[in-house]
Amino acid sequence: MPRRSIVHEQPLPSQILVVDNGAYTIKAGFASPNPDLSDCHVIPNCLARERDRKVWVGAEIESCRDFGEMAFRRPVEKGYLVNWEAEKAIWDSSFLDPKSNLHCDPRDTNLILTEAPNTMAALQTNCDQVVFEEYGFATYSRHIGPSLNAYNDIQHLFGAPARESRPNVKPAECVLVIDSGFSHSTVTPVYKGRPIQQAIRRLDIGGRFLTNYLKEILSIRHYNLINEEHLVNEAKEKICLVSNEFRNDLERTWQSGGSRKPDDKEIVIDYVLPDYNTGTQGYMRPHDPSLAARVKKMGAMANPGGVVEDFITLGNERFAVPELLFNPMDVGMKEAGLPETVIQSLSGLPPGLWPAMLANIVVVGGNCLMDGLMERLESEIRQLAPAECTVRIARAPE
Repeated sequence: MPRRSIVHEQPLPSQILVVDNGAYTIKAGFASPNPDLSDCHVIPNCLARERDRKVWVGAEIESCRDFGEMAFRRPVEKGYLVNWEAEKAIWDSSFLDPKSNLHCDPRDTNLILTEAPNTMAALQTNCDQVVFEEYGFATYSRHIGPSLNAYNDIQHLFGAPARESRPNVKPAECVLVIDSGFSHSTVTPVYKGRPIQQAIRRLDIGGRFLTNYLKEILSIRHYNLINEEHLVNEAKEKICLVSNEFRNDLERTWQSGGSRKPDDKEIVIDYVLPDYNTGTQGYMRPHDPSLAARVKKMGAMANPGGVVEDFITLGNERFAVPELLFNPMDVGMKEAGLPETVIQSLSGLPPGLWPAMLANIVVVGGNCLMDGLMERLESEIRQLAPAECTVRIARAPE
């Protein structure tokens, strides 16, 4: 009789590395019994090349001071990780460099990695091979990013007392996650921690699309900024807002026949462009229509620091760009806006789940930080949802 082989099970490592591999940034940190926001580190998910050909990798870009005409190479395209050559360089710098805050030995580390909903099987296989063959993590678990939001304290987001911190936390029963990030926006119903696959819906408009649209507008109306992705993206984050009355606000900033209506101080602002020679960051200020400001812009009069101030005056650009999240048809895209996408997602669920999902809508992603977006989203979803359902929307803490 053949002898049975004895299998010795090795205990799993205690260290767990959680990586949210986003298109714009990587959010990563080690799991702990008492998690804190300081445990999470944000790493730019890109390679950047300066005009003098110097290349910055991942977190190194935070030390860069001149972003003029900088070219970016991003491993994630349209929400999917397609370039492991670039991603591996960023991971090596972030997780294997002894000087990094997230330095670890993969053989003694468990990895939890997020991916976009409906990722193609070939891309998933590539990811699995790199994680095990190139890095050799002890264990590895791949999840759809929005599904992990169910383990958050959802009711606390809506004003309930915070739950006690304890191990083995159960996920919320019903959560509808709206994730509007850099590459795209998705609506994912999550039931007891598991995404309901047939009800996931996607909108191909994200932060990158809005940045490119703003670049085109500014290049036509002001300066040629087509090659200034970083500058325009920073400006978008600081100046853009969502209008609750788009047509009225557009009328307030209307211009015709060379004569402009009186500037609306609530909308029209000046954005002072960054000066990479002095390290001055771009910033927003109230619009100054005075002649002195125009002379300063032309370079005839310098400010006390001896540097000529250059700025652009922005009006309806501020709310016309994020309006694409609600009306993609404005640029010819035959897709539904975010509120309609939410209703389309609910149509793939049993009607009995609608009230619970509408009462627990959580919005995540960089685009949700725009002023006015939450109010507009709640207002339009409330108009489309059944009258007997309560609509509650909360934004996850940054």
